[in-house]
Amino acid sequence: MALGDGQGRPSYETAIPGVFHGFESDIDLSELGYRQAAAAAPVIAAWKPEVIISSAMLRARRTAEPIAKACQLPLLVEPDLHERKVGNLVGSPAQPELGIWPDTLQRWVDGETSYAPEGSESFDDIRERVLPVWDRLTQTHADRSIVIVCHGIICRVLLLSLLANHTAADWARLGRVHNLSISELVGTGRDWRASRVFEVPSEVRELSKIG
Repeated sequence: MALGDGQGRPSYETAIPGVFHGFESDIDLSELGYRQAAAAAPVIAAWKPEVIISSAMLRARRTAEPIAKACQLPLLVEPDLHERKVGNLVGSPAQPELGIWPDTLQRWVDGETSYAPEGSESFDDIRERVLPVWDRLTQTHADRSIVIVCHGIICRVLLLSLLANHTAADWARLGRVHNLSISELVGTGRDWRASRVFEVPSEVRELSKIG
């Protein structure tokens, strides 16, 4: 199970929403982001997870902390689950029609997954960084329910890499993503199926005014 969104935006509202915050920007949550995390915590706790893991970045840890508290579990931190390195994209508008992100995404969808602007990670770079972490965590905690709190693009690359018949070309196939969305995978090794993809709990929807 992982929390995230998928278009370069955070999986929870940051203190400066609407712009790219990559690995280079270790920004906190906004007030709404804290409320979103608090609203999601009891929902996730009701599923009785056994392990809570977070990216080391501040916005992910602040989202994961109320979840871990509600589950009465320690919070484990995985530094390699950090947000994508985005170089000069930091602080630029996150709207899909602006900046160099649309060109990058189109190249990935067209199969050029090794492409990245200078200073940024490509799709392949992200996959090569996070898949070994996924494999290690799912092997270490085999047969246990795991919650992983990380970043939108990380969640999307994992889904496109782990789900059968999915590639970067299926980026849009995963659908629109909102803040603090939840994806749930069931399986083992490299055999995974999705029980939910980028689903937002109603408690979070009410806060975020999502229709």
